[in-house]
Amino acid sequence: MAQGTGSINSDYKDWEWSDDAGERARLLQSPSVETVPKNSESQGNGLGSTSALGAVFIVVNAALGAGLLNFPAAFSMAGGVAAGIALQMCMLIFIIGGLVILAYCSQASNERTYQEVVWAVCGKVPGVLCEVAIAVYTFGTCIAFLIIIGDQEDKIIAALVKEPEEVGSSRWYTDRKFTISITAFLLILPLSIPKEIGFQKYASSLSVIGTWYVTAVIIIKYIWPDKELVPVEIPTSPSTWTAVFNAMPTICFGFQCHVSSVPVFNSMKQPEVKTWGAVVTAAMVIALFVYTGTGICGFLTFGAGVEQDVLMSYPSNDIPVALARAFIILCVLTSYPILHFCGRAVLEGLWLRYTGITVEEDVVRERRRRLLQTISWFLLTLLLALFIPDIGKVISVIGGLAACFIFVFPGLCLIQAKLSEIQETRAISWWAQVSYGVFMVTLGAFIFGQTTANAIFVDLTA
Repeated sequence: MAQGTGSINSDYKDWEWSDDAGERARLLQSPSVETVPKNSESQGNGLGSTSALGAVFIVVNAALGAGLLNFPAAFSMAGGVAAGIALQMCMLIFIIGGLVILAYCSQASNERTYQEVVWAVCGKVPGVLCEVAIAVYTFGTCIAFLIIIGDQEDKIIAALVKEPEEVGSSRWYTDRKFTISITAFLLILPLSIPKEIGFQKYASSLSVIGTWYVTAVIIIKYIWPDKELVPVEIPTSPSTWTAVFNAMPTICFGFQCHVSSVPVFNSMKQPEVKTWGAVVTAAMVIALFVYTGTGICGFLTFGAGVEQDVLMSYPSNDIPVALARAFIILCVLTSYPILHFCGRAVLEGLWLRYTGITVEEDVVRERRRRLLQTISWFLLTLLLALFIPDIGKVISVIGGLAACFIFVFPGLCLIQAKLSEIQETRAISWWAQVSYGVFMVTLGAFIFGQTTANAIFVDLTA
């Protein structure tokens, strides 16, 4: 995209955003990414230390996660392998386009996080909506993580106590609500309270290895299935033409790495849009192979009867699958504090902006507020996770918000950035880019509306 001469939306300053509040909200980034502070640009060239190859790994790390467990069920909802692959390929074009748009707007606005780019380019109303959406999205994802912990612990405990799964366990200490609660209180809550989470970056690499292992196990189990596995019905077409759209939340949830992509772009040694385009294309192709391999093999193994969490479809006494469950639990245990940290940072940034209080003036209250926010967030997500039966219902809700991060906000940023350019004549490329932005906003609004309506009237009321 060619940059024109002009200024980005000046409404960004209307709320008297303080430097302290900006620094607090800037915490919303991957803990494994070290960006260069804005004020360092005056002292040097302002370039980061991440190579293009390193950026590919970080973006793949941000995209891959526990969401892959839902991909076989998404293929089933889409109506088979062909429909699932076609849907992914069509959406991938716009997913990569959104990542490139965010890098372009980050350069134009000189902002270094997703929400700050939206604030600077689109103004205060879209900026607030973006921050609220991030808080709700991270909250919902934390609920999904707790449900995943319960799913995997159910199977592991069933194998240890050697009781029939369909009968359930009579022991109080193997009850699902108890095991989720004790795991959350002993492991997740202590990791969520600290003010900084830089130590989590070492666990993220292990989480990526676990994700790849889960994919490998699902593929191997399809190639060499267990002898007791009975043949299943494999749908080859969707039940209705609208059923294809029900797979969109899972795809959006799986490929959503846009919120953390802006800090990654700014951490690169050469933060150039063209280089970034190659980086995100390579990263998304890798993620596509992982998700497609998991989705196809899990779907063809269990057919229409595949569970929303594919690992729940395997027997509890399968050793390789049990190790995959342990990896998923580890991945979720390290990911929950990071997601909570991101949501807390957004809420803190909103609070500081509205009150106009600086960080230095609010040190004592910040500690109290952080404890209150953390405990309230933790208890609410735990309570909801105990009574929501599967991750499919949560993903159907937060998948719509993921579509906003992938399509709506990048589309709005592109439109506003192009409208801000001062040009005597509008070239064809200018009109093409504005039209592309309008299409992205329309597509994202459709996915958000369709998935949210479906979640409310079908999943949540079922």
